[in-house]
Amino acid sequence: MAKKTDKRKIVGLVCEETGERLYYTKKNTMNTPDKLRLRKYNPRVRKHTWFVETKKSLGRNEVKPRKG
Repeated sequence: MAKKTDKRKIVGLVCEETGERLYYTKKNTMNTPDKLRLRKYNPRVRKHTWFVETKKSLGRNEVKPRKG
């Protein structure tokens, strides 16, 4: 069986004003190597704010090694 090499990674988007991670999206790392910065709606402050990509690992992209 062929290995699947997925170039798309799941990233979290953090609000610059509140610091909360409210959105998740997929990003192609080959086409956009720099961090994403999107203007999205923040329901906590009830207005559109800037969201930046987190560097923190979400734990969904890595395969954990088996014990034993």
